[in-house]
Amino acid sequence: MTKQIKQIAIYGKGGIGKSTTTSNISAALAEAGYKVMQFGCDPKADSTNTLRGGEYIPTVLDLLHANARVNAYEAIFEGFGGIYCVEAGGPQPGVGCAGRGIISAVQLLKQQDVFEALDLDVVIYDVLGDVVCGGFAVPVREGIAEHVFTVSSSDFMAIYAANNLFKGIQTYSNKGGALLGGVIANSINTDFHRDIIDDFVARTHTQVVEYVPRSLSVTQAELQGKTTIEAAPKSEQADVYRRLAKRIVEHTESKTPTPLDQQELRDWSASWADRLIAVERQSQLLAS
Repeated sequence: MTKQIKQIAIYGKGGIGKSTTTSNISAALAEAGYKVMQFGCDPKADSTNTLRGGEYIPTVLDLLHANARVNAYEAIFEGFGGIYCVEAGGPQPGVGCAGRGIISAVQLLKQQDVFEALDLDVVIYDVLGDVVCGGFAVPVREGIAEHVFTVSSSDFMAIYAANNLFKGIQTYSNKGGALLGGVIANSINTDFHRDIIDDFVARTHTQVVEYVPRSLSVTQAELQGKTTIEAAPKSEQADVYRRLAKRIVEHTESKTPTPLDQQELRDWSASWADRLIAVERQSQLLAS
């Protein structure tokens, strides 16, 4: 009987900490004994850098451009803890579709039965979530991933990107597409950050999987080309990532979120702006 491989997609807008979070989840799972592949789906091809000491690896599209036939194993490189690292890649700036690398890479690995041959437990797709276009939506649309998670902070643009992802999941939910596991709340260092993200997930009928604080240990680790799990294994931040990884790998029930429409999102963000201004004015009065 073929082993069931857990396939997970993690989305998030550029700069939100999506790849940092994904790599630390992969590292924590490998540390716990799982056989993991991290599948970078960003045209920048930098998802797996911190699993390989800061080194870039050739992308699937690079190999396909150079060769008529490609052995999928030429695109697979081993990283920290035996994690298999793959980068889909993308076109030259201004040319072609950025989602094409995901489509080509997934097809190549599936055609050659790589997931089964490597006896993987978990495949994690690290996907750019600024725009959920046809290419970037492949893990959701095709049901390649069973469960989708999004990394978001309390900043409006991060929540805007998460809400757009929810719309994509809702669109494909009745067509065999992947469903939402929840939100990974990143850079949560104040009660207000937490309150904003909690309110957003309540309104969209989803959940927060873990609150990840902003930490200097993450910056220090990345400057070394490493994950926090590798560079600072005894840190509090490493334990946060371990807890997150455990929750994700044990997650079984995902669902269709209820995204806000454009006006609802604007009204919601404006109400929070008013609350923050009121709190700031109150603080100024108390200080004076």
